[in-house]
Amino acid sequence: MTSMHDRERAFENKFAHDEELRFKAEARRNKLIGLWAAGLTGHPNPDLYAREVAIADFEEVGHEDVVRKLKADLDAAGIATGEAEIRAKMDDFLHEAISEVEEF
Repeated sequence: MTSMHDRERAFENKFAHDEELRFKAEARRNKLIGLWAAGLTGHPNPDLYAREVAIADFEEVGHEDVVRKLKADLDAAGIATGEAEIRAKMDDFLHEAISEVEEF
């Protein structure tokens, strides 16, 4: 019976570890996409804008809140960028972020 409990704890620990890595990778992705958008708009403080993007991700479950913020901010800056392009960039940055998180 002990081995079953050990196995259950191991699965729980792995799940918790994987969720932590996913959270870190998504936070890193949000920073990277924020820096990308700040570069496009010429934002005077790219790190501050990247933090604003990261905070926007907490408005609702999923990443649609980030897409909406980026789209609205890019539109306001007169930069024609579609949601599909933003999502593609987010995917690219997520792969990069996963690689970076796994290195640590």
